[in-house]
Amino acid sequence: MTGDPDRQQFAKLYDEHVGRVYGFFGYRVASREEAEDLTQLTFERALRAWGGFDPERASPRTWLMAIAKNLLIDHYRRDRASRETPIEEGDAVEASLGHEPPIHPGLGVDPELEAALKGLPERERQVIALRFGGDLTSREIAELTGIGPANVDQIVSRSLRSMRAALEERGTAAGLRSDL
Repeated sequence: MTGDPDRQQFAKLYDEHVGRVYGFFGYRVASREEAEDLTQLTFERALRAWGGFDPERASPRTWLMAIAKNLLIDHYRRDRASRETPIEEGDAVEASLGHEPPIHPGLGVDPELEAALKGLPERERQVIALRFGGDLTSREIAELTGIGPANVDQIVSRSLRSMRAALEERGTAAGLRSDL
């Protein structure tokens, strides 16, 4: 291979981890386009910061997922700010009934599974997304979130039980993989 060794390393990093980063966003956002855009932004940000990456401080995967997690936080903040518009009369009825906007299919996450994920508190959704979307270990999730590895395992276990119960209520427990 010819060219700049740093570019080659970054290209390898991209090839190895783009699926994990996209998977993380797939568990957290409503559309394929949002997941693709956020994945692209993660790697743009990583490329700009590549010269400062220190493998002594974090693994490349953990470093990328920290960037992705921060971008997701920024995305939610921007989204929340853009939604603060007056409620129209027809929307007031929908809002008072607690209806949410429809879920956009196509991310690779089953709509029932996505609904079960939405039933979890924010911290649990984040841990599940990092574990199964980002394919991180308990130790890596602990590094990113500041939660102890044993607590991460507990959160995953409790969240999966909660999701299974929600799916069983809907009659779709078969949709939850047995290895989860």
